[in-house]
Amino acid sequence: MADDGPVERGYPHLETVRAAITALYRRLSYVGVRTFAAGVAPVDVAFCDADDLHLGAQRVARELVRHYGLPDARLIVGFREMRHAANVELTAGPEYFVELNDRFRTHRRDIGAALAHEVTHVYLHRLDLSFPGTRDNEILTDTTAAYLGAGWLLLDAFRQDGVSSQKLGYLTPEEFGYVLAKRALVFDEDPSVWFTSPQGYEAYAAGMDRARRDARQPPLTAAGWAGRRRYARDRRHAQEHGPDRSPTPAAPYSFTAAGPEPLRVSFPCPTCHQRIRVPVRGRVRARCGLCRTVLECDT
Repeated sequence: MADDGPVERGYPHLETVRAAITALYRRLSYVGVRTFAAGVAPVDVAFCDADDLHLGAQRVARELVRHYGLPDARLIVGFREMRHAANVELTAGPEYFVELNDRFRTHRRDIGAALAHEVTHVYLHRLDLSFPGTRDNEILTDTTAAYLGAGWLLLDAFRQDGVSSQKLGYLTPEEFGYVLAKRALVFDEDPSVWFTSPQGYEAYAAGMDRARRDARQPPLTAAGWAGRRRYARDRRHAQEHGPDRSPTPAAPYSFTAAGPEPLRVSFPCPTCHQRIRVPVRGRVRARCGLCRTVLECDT
């Protein structure tokens, strides 16, 4: 929790975020991800100063447990002075003890955001899905929360003014915006109408620009002129000199060939980021086997 301190910006964890989206699709399958088409509604996690602190926190926790389909999980929510925003004790269940920072006694509208992260920890624990290392595992948790419909609360808790700042979660604001945008493009959902934080809204707009860029990378037909020209140059290089070394290391695609097989190009699916491999032979329609996205390519 960044509190009156510097807030990291940009996309420093983007590769881990994309790996987390791929891991979600692999663990849940396309059908499992689609069960989260409805995000957490603001009215269901609303919390005002007139609400009883403990009863209100338990109510919000129950709503998040319901969202994740964990009917037999019971969260016991308490408050104490601590460095981090919150903590959950991951056990075999069915009871999980969640501790929230004492700060939330007077910042009650952000209790839903803190609980969204901790309930996602419980969900991933039960899925037996994790990344090695604390940092990457926390990024997986934030990405899961955002992609499955609860993480907009974390971005909405990001606020800055001339003298103070607050941010919850391990992703940067723009990375939260990116994951929420990826979700919005899949489920045709517009979370921007739920934001009360102007800074959160701006980060979502920036994330949407970055997410749309994923669908405009060659060899996809939606790629721009500059990308198509670079791709044609790299393809010609691979055809003439072999695909072992790419002349454009930063390119999202790579060329491969095995024996007498024709040249193929490999590139990430713009939805789930699993790599797709198709032959280099002009116009090709490919379907991602993981998220079922149909892609129009010009290879």
